[in-house]
Amino acid sequence: MPYFDAASSAPLHPVARQALQASLDEGWADPARLYQEGRRAALLLDAAREAAAEAVGCRPDELVFTPSGTHAVHSGMSGALAGRRRAGRRVVVSAVEHSSVLHAASAHEAATGGAVTEVPVDRYGAVSPDTYAEALREDTGLACLQSANHEVGTEQPVAEVAEACRSRGVPLLVDAAQSLGWGPLEGAWSLLTASAHKWGGPAGAGLLVVRKGVRFAPQGPADERESGRVPGFQNIPAILAAVASLRAVRAEAADEALRLRALVDRIRSRVPELVPDVEVVGDPQRRLPHLVTFSCLYVDGEALLHELDRADFSVSSGSSCTSSTLTPSHVLRAMGVLSEGNVRVSLPRGTPEADVDRFLEVLPAVVSGVRERYGAPVSAAGSGGTPSLVVDALGRRCPIPVIELAKVIGEVPVGGTVTVLADDEAARLDIPAWCQMRGQEYVGEQPADHGAAYVVRRVS
Repeated sequence: MPYFDAASSAPLHPVARQALQASLDEGWADPARLYQEGRRAALLLDAAREAAAEAVGCRPDELVFTPSGTHAVHSGMSGALAGRRRAGRRVVVSAVEHSSVLHAASAHEAATGGAVTEVPVDRYGAVSPDTYAEALREDTGLACLQSANHEVGTEQPVAEVAEACRSRGVPLLVDAAQSLGWGPLEGAWSLLTASAHKWGGPAGAGLLVVRKGVRFAPQGPADERESGRVPGFQNIPAILAAVASLRAVRAEAADEALRLRALVDRIRSRVPELVPDVEVVGDPQRRLPHLVTFSCLYVDGEALLHELDRADFSVSSGSSCTSSTLTPSHVLRAMGVLSEGNVRVSLPRGTPEADVDRFLEVLPAVVSGVRERYGAPVSAAGSGGTPSLVVDALGRRCPIPVIELAKVIGEVPVGGTVTVLADDEAARLDIPAWCQMRGQEYVGEQPADHGAAYVVRRVS
């Protein structure tokens, strides 16, 4: 069964498996003890730290190991903000950061009253370095920017933003979880976080780098391990496996990036040709080599994922119907792109070309079947006669409001309007996106007794 969700968690690299099994026999003792077993564990831990620092591009004493990437983000943000509390409490983040960053920023705001500034992104999901720089104020305590987006693969201009932060004396924390396995991070960043299971290491191992000179005050009870920044006994087998796999994937990265980028390019170009009414999102050039995301009009994301799973393909989605909150992905919302019928394909290393070819063979029938089940229109043809129509889609989840809009748009003349009443949060994103894809005018949103009224004017 082809696994196409490496951005969530990559399969365990063979080198990681070997290192994990070997270190269970050698690295189980307390590295803080002076007896033989403890000294052996300490030597293994020191060697892992040096290797990880070399891969990151930092000093070994700047790097600590954490229980996860999320733990690294939370402890990195809280420590940096506490260390700079006199400088300011404002946190600057991009609108498409990983939820761990956004949740930590919200917690900081609630606990301290510090403000959170979200920097908008363009339709590709990238921040503008100039816009980011404008958000840096005198009371900014910390800036955060991911190296590459986890949902659409767009790479961020980290080096440019880092320079803007450096010139203003603001530390920049970079979430490098998605990109560290492909190469080191350029630029004058101040803090860096990553998670081993994103590059083929085991779950339960992450890393946090704090550059020398960055003011940092670890939060929580004091602990003597990991420079006082991460409490608790180190999981040395997981750490050794994480670092071994990082070195292994880095050795393969150049060749594998070229191979996977070619496969992803095939998906990016062929999906719109094979499936009508599809929007491929994310930057076509500045992106991770293994990830592509697209959204299909008139399709329920959960139904689409289930059907692809039945066809033996494991993919992910940012559609609201696949989330426990029933709200669209904050990344897709910030980009202003279609969220319904969203599919994220992230190829693990070693993905055979034949698996991608079979995915492209299977996808058109799967999407067509889901659309037929939901009664999606074949076309929006018609000269129209009624100058305005109202579609009541209250209580119905996307893609139904968009499907009902598409069914009746041909019944109004050019210049006429269709008003869609909907209370699904996803409609606020998907109706304007439908208008852009279909060449119609989105007039705007108006308040309604229940939900909202979305007005669309027929242009063609």
